[in-house]
Amino acid sequence: MSTATVPVVAGARRLSTLDRWLPVWIGLAMIAGLLLGRFIPALADVLTRMEVAGISVPIGLGLLVMMYPVLAKVRYDKVAAVTGDKKLLVSSLLLNWLVGPAVMFALAWVFLPDLPEYRTGLIIVGLARCIAMVVIWNDLACGDREATAVLVAINSIFQVVAFSFLGWFYLTVLPGWLGLDTQGLDVSVAKIALNVLVFLGIPLIAGFTSRWIGEHRRGRAWYEETFLPRVGPWALYGLLFTIVLLFALQGDQIIRQPLDVARIALPLLVYFALMWFTGLGLGKTLGLGYARSTTLAFTAAGNNFELAIAVAIGTFGATSGQALAGVVGPLMEVPVLVALVYVSLWIARRWFHTDPYQLEMSPQ
Repeated sequence: MSTATVPVVAGARRLSTLDRWLPVWIGLAMIAGLLLGRFIPALADVLTRMEVAGISVPIGLGLLVMMYPVLAKVRYDKVAAVTGDKKLLVSSLLLNWLVGPAVMFALAWVFLPDLPEYRTGLIIVGLARCIAMVVIWNDLACGDREATAVLVAINSIFQVVAFSFLGWFYLTVLPGWLGLDTQGLDVSVAKIALNVLVFLGIPLIAGFTSRWIGEHRRGRAWYEETFLPRVGPWALYGLLFTIVLLFALQGDQIIRQPLDVARIALPLLVYFALMWFTGLGLGKTLGLGYARSTTLAFTAAGNNFELAIAVAIGTFGATSGQALAGVVGPLMEVPVLVALVYVSLWIARRWFHTDPYQLEMSPQ
C-alpha cells in the first residue's frame, strides 16, 4: 500500500517515512482496538447492531477506504498482458484452491485436535482466499499491481463458486473419510457473493472509473503525479480504522483467553510463512521474475478474514470459538505479512538480483 509520499512517477516506488513505520501504526491500532473492546464493552454491541445483510457497515466502510487507493493505481490497460501468463494464473489457482485449504486443514488438526471450535474456525479461514488486504501487502512489496488485480478477481469468482463446496468437503466429507470429527457449515452462495461484491466489486469499479475519468480529462501524468498522491494516504487510514474495529469486537475474549489465542496463533503463523515461501519459491522456479513471484506469494498466503469472520458469526454466533479463531486470523496475518513485506524487499536483491524500487510499474 503505497501512500501519498510514495513516488508514482518514472515507474519507481519507494517506501515513504509513513510506510516504513507501518508496523508501529498497526501495533498501535491493535492495542487501541483491544483496549476499546476491553474498557468499552458496549462498543462491540453497537458494532454488531450496525449490520446490513450480515455485513458490518463500519468495517465495510473501512475496507472500502483501504482498498480504493490501491485499485485506483492499477493500470487497467495492462491487465490483458497478465491474463496471458498461464504459469502465473495456474500456479495461483493451485496454491489458493488446492494447496491452501489442504494445508490449513492439516495444521488445524495437528495443532488443535482437542479444540473442535477453534479447529473449525481455522479451517474456515483457510477456505476464504484473500481478496482485500493482499493488494496492500503486494503494493508495499513492489509487486505487480495488475497481476494482483487479476488474481484477486479470479479468487473472487472461485470464492462464490467453491467456498460452500469446500466447506462441506473439509468439515464433513474428508474428516469422515479419515475417521475424525465432522462439522457442518451452512452458508449461502448469496452471502458469499454479497461479501465479494462489497469488499472487492465496489472499490474495483471505483478505482477503474476514477482512472478512466482522470486520464481522459486531465491525462495520465496528472492522474499519477497529482491525483494518486492525494488519495494514497487513505489506504493506510482505512487499514488502521478497520484493524481497530476488528480488535474491538473481540478484544475482551482475546485478553481473557491469551493461552487459547496463542494456540490458535501458532498454526496460523506456520500457515502464513509456509504458503508465502512456497509461492515465492514457485514463482522463482517458474521464472516469473520478482514482481509476479511476490504477487503469487502474497495472494497465496493471505486470507479473506472478513468473509471467514462473517461466516463464523453467521453460522456459530458472535461469541463462538469459531468466531474467535476468525478474529485471531488478522491478529496474526497483519503483523506477519507486514514482516514478510520487508523479507520480500530483502530477498529481491539477494535472490532475484534486482532493486524492487526501480521496477517498472508495468507487468514484468
